[in-house]
Amino acid sequence: MQAQQTTVDANEVAKFEAMAAEWWDPNGKFKPLHMLNPCRLEYITSQIAGEFGLDRSVAKPFEGLRLLDIGCGGGLLSEPMARLGATVVGADAAERNLPVARIHAEQSGLEIDYRHTTAEAMAAAGEQFDVVLNMEVVEHVADPQAYLDACQQLLKPGGLMICSTINRNAKSFAMAIVGAEYVMRWLPKGTHEWNKFITPDELCALISKAGLTPVDRTGFVFNPITWGWSLSSRDLSVNYVTASTKPS
Repeated sequence: MQAQQTTVDANEVAKFEAMAAEWWDPNGKFKPLHMLNPCRLEYITSQIAGEFGLDRSVAKPFEGLRLLDIGCGGGLLSEPMARLGATVVGADAAERNLPVARIHAEQSGLEIDYRHTTAEAMAAAGEQFDVVLNMEVVEHVADPQAYLDACQQLLKPGGLMICSTINRNAKSFAMAIVGAEYVMRWLPKGTHEWNKFITPDELCALISKAGLTPVDRTGFVFNPITWGWSLSSRDLSVNYVTASTKPS
């Protein structure tokens, strides 16, 4: 029997397993994600609502949508999506993340289907979703194109993928690696590898080659004066996010 192909990088998985217990500590090793999360959620919810014609002012606007949070970690995005009414599957290749995620969801009174699996395994099983959240994962896989091909298979026709990552340039090296890992010590040294970062044009080319249609690209911009994040249609120089759709 042929082994299931996977783009999982074992070294990358080990990094995040070592940090698993700290997922829900806003001042711990995932502090940057906690700070970024409101900005990510604003982008994600507005894109989903726009794509599917939903009213974000109602209690559970995403009711009826099946959503996959690939690389879900401790559930920082899975939980708000479940609160908004989506049927959520959270998948992660780092097994130690999942008990943390399950316990927190249970404490929060949320039903989320957390699984220790990969995009490729789920695609091979024929799973499909209205929305795939693919946030800060593509820079950690061994083969970005094969990984995005699997993500495309996981989308229903007419579905939406939100994919964020880090640009590759001198500024991103200074901020995402030197700043976050060495100066601020927000992340353990070695969390990111600069040569694995992907430019917006490269990512959109990979997404298009996978059979999806890029419809938006937006920057996440950190302001050191206000100590907060905002969305920018112009500044994609470090952190950025894309939206793409699968043809119906």
